Amino acid sequence: VLPFPAGQVRLASGPVLSRSDSLQVTLYGRGGHGSGPETTIDPVVMAAATVMRLQTIVSREVSMSDSAVVTVGSMQAGSSANIIPDEAQLQLNVRTYDDAVRDKVLASIKRVIDGEASISGAPRPPLLTMLGQFPLTVNDEEATAKVAEGLKQRLGADRVQPASSANASEDFTVFARAWDVPSVFWFVGGTDPKLYAEVEKAGTLNALPANHSPEYAPVLNPALRTGVETMLAAAGQWLVATSPASGAR
Repeated sequence: VLPFPAGQVRLASGPVLSRSDSLQVTLYGRGGHGSGPETTIDPVVMAAATVMRLQTIVSREVSMSDSAVVTVGSMQAGSSANIIPDEAQLQLNVRTYDDAVRDKVLASIKRVIDGEASISGAPRPPLLTMLGQFPLTVNDEEATAKVAEGLKQRLGADRVQPASSANASEDFTVFARAWDVPSVFWFVGGTDPKLYAEVEKAGTLNALPANHSPEYAPVLNPALRTGVETMLAAAGQWLVATSPASGAR
């Protein structure tokens, strides 16, 4: 469910969702009293410098013809205003479509983190831990065409639109890879159509609440009904093809 008009469906063949890698980084310092920073190695400053430097990886190391996102979603350190802690933790997320770009970005992340720790005089190297990974989601061309035809028959061609690839990730494709079968992932609109039309006219689509925003609340109808109908229509394409009446065995 994505923030485009409820009642619409979007799909396309090929890569539709990015690969995802999530990491946790622990930066080590030397704690002490806030009034005597010269006696410490401040992991908060180390973490802040690391966050800022990580933002240059995509802007300065990834070609404009490639695609990558590096996000620091969590930064935690200390528990009191007047105490410099002895460590800080960052949690990062990386989105890519190409394995070579992914390898380059992950290597750059490690280089930046190690470099900032070294410059800060950290007492020991940072600890990098992989938290989770989602593979690239690729829609099978033949199966996508079959699903698209079923959706158009059920909903009408005007409600089924082409989708562009999204820098989001899903574990859906794990099933298809485990079973070695073709798969199709499609998107259902969740935004009130009138609201969408208003913000589109105003040129402020980016201001619409999107997935994971605390303000994101898909409208129940017609989003839910559309979602159910798409599942029925897609399944129906294969049920009809394998029914006894079709002559298939």
